Amino acid sequence: MTSLRIFLIVLLAVLVVRVGNVFINRIFKLKWKGPLRHSERREITLLRLLQNTLSYIVYFSAILAILSYFMDIRGLLAGAGVLGLAVGFGAQSLVKDVITGFFILFEDQFSVGDYVKIGSAEGTVEEIGLRTTKVKSPTGEVSIIPNGGITQVVNYSLENSLAIVDVHIPFEAGIDKTESLMESFLANLPSGHEEFITAPKLIGAQEFTDTDMTVRIIAETQPMKHYDCARVIAVGLKKYLDSEGIQIPYPTLITKSFTSS
Repeated sequence: MTSLRIFLIVLLAVLVVRVGNVFINRIFKLKWKGPLRHSERREITLLRLLQNTLSYIVYFSAILAILSYFMDIRGLLAGAGVLGLAVGFGAQSLVKDVITGFFILFEDQFSVGDYVKIGSAEGTVEEIGLRTTKVKSPTGEVSIIPNGGITQVVNYSLENSLAIVDVHIPFEAGIDKTESLMESFLANLPSGHEEFITAPKLIGAQEFTDTDMTVRIIAETQPMKHYDCARVIAVGLKKYLDSEGIQIPYPTLITKSFTSS
């Protein structure tokens, strides 16, 4: 009989978590359709946090209910209160993690899906929990960081990025002619490329050598799309100028990340 009751408790806990997750999902879907929609990235973070919190509460309650069949829960809870007081000083880091996690969400420092750098960890935020944050690097490694240890965050996803491409034009190619062709190419480039916020712009000369001149192209892009957009500009420009009979070295991509204010 006890085994059956335990099975029913576990089954009920699983059902409550699943139904609760569905209910939370529906609430957020209705909110996304409404006129008061906030930042989608923040709402996704809150959605996952609520689901995690629901799981913690339901499963913890189920464990207590199962233990009640084997021992006096009231005595256990009273003992837990004394034990909690005894280990309270040792749990300061846990409290710090939870409080810091709250302020991360409250201040919208970063959200699930953002590309961030936290200490030595750099990548996409996979999850923000009550105690830890998970960051997945571009090569697949997942860093699990205690929220209390997060002291400085670089968030690359809050503002638009800036793609920068340097082009080396040999003097014998004809500077004026080459720049005119480049401007013609850049003016038509954004069509079909939604990553570009504005049309790439030819800034002009940046450096001179004995054999060539370096000119710079910049383009405002969606957050963290500057690498892809810089490659689109470089490859497309190289092919276009080759088709016009102008040979240039492969354009240089600026790998440092910039953000537009």
